[in-house]
Amino acid sequence: MNLNSIDLFSGVGGLTEGMHQASFKTMLAFEIDEIASKAYRLNHSETSVITKDIRKVTVEEIEEKLNGQTIHLLAGCPPCQGFSSVRRLNRIKPVDDERNSLIMEFVRMVRALRPYTFMMENVPGLVHYELFKEARHILENELGYHVDHKIVNVKDYGVPQSRKRLVLVGSRLGEITVAKATNERKTVRQVIGDLPIPGESIDPLHKIFPNHTKEVQNRIERTPKNGGSRKDLPQEFLLKCHQPENIGFNDVYGRLRWDDYSSTITGGCLNPSKGRFLHPEQDRCISAREAAMLQSFPKEYKFPIDVPKGNLALMIGNALPPAFSKIQSENIKDHILSHLNSSI
Repeated sequence: MNLNSIDLFSGVGGLTEGMHQASFKTMLAFEIDEIASKAYRLNHSETSVITKDIRKVTVEEIEEKLNGQTIHLLAGCPPCQGFSSVRRLNRIKPVDDERNSLIMEFVRMVRALRPYTFMMENVPGLVHYELFKEARHILENELGYHVDHKIVNVKDYGVPQSRKRLVLVGSRLGEITVAKATNERKTVRQVIGDLPIPGESIDPLHKIFPNHTKEVQNRIERTPKNGGSRKDLPQEFLLKCHQPENIGFNDVYGRLRWDDYSSTITGGCLNPSKGRFLHPEQDRCISAREAAMLQSFPKEYKFPIDVPKGNLALMIGNALPPAFSKIQSENIKDHILSHLNSSI
């Protein structure tokens, strides 16, 4: 049986990659960013990608593309940066960001397309706000879906990084729950430990990592291997902004640990001043390929290399880890098949 899906806010295709690994066929993907759409097409040429603001997409446009085909899973990760703990600096009040309202675009699409199931992934902070509560109320009470949500950590699903996410799932077939943790553990060493040094690699993505001033490079070289941080440096090597105690984020200019999870791969993953993104052993930041693999993208996954490092890092860091998407999608697939088979 063919299972069809749609990916809203698709980015470079991390969610789609997981759905495909779970045997869904993604009919349509929507992404506003041209560069991210390019990356998506490099890997999912069979999917029709609409590069357009979802708020300007009409239901008629979608129905014309679908040509009457059933949608078994509508999935998406609406950008809600205003609810991110980093953006809020741990305050309760969300940052005023026009993207916060995109969660209601997800609801609009569920209302219009009536998929058998849906899955939405987002930042954990969203769960505390009225916008999320309103969305869940509409999905459950107005549209009649069975709904479940849970905050989980992708490291408990075979992804080699610590990354907490909010997952919301729903079904009009019957009761559904967020997939349970598999407790499969993967470490940095298991995922990137066998990669060659970038200078010896034939992978152009692995050759992409930042160059630094002599001062910064000296600081990196003096950071202890396998988990060292700026706190381990002599006072004279600390940045002036880091010299006072309890100032700044402790992980910046820190090294990853071989036999542990990676820290969260963010949109700053190619900049060691943005987090713990130094290679465990080599005196450099992780490469773009290493960042993508720590996000659980396959080693052969394609990304455009003719773009600024900042854009590349954002595309990688903003993606949903495919390995996590696969497990959530398999859970939904099993749910769909069990209900459809029982009705035959």
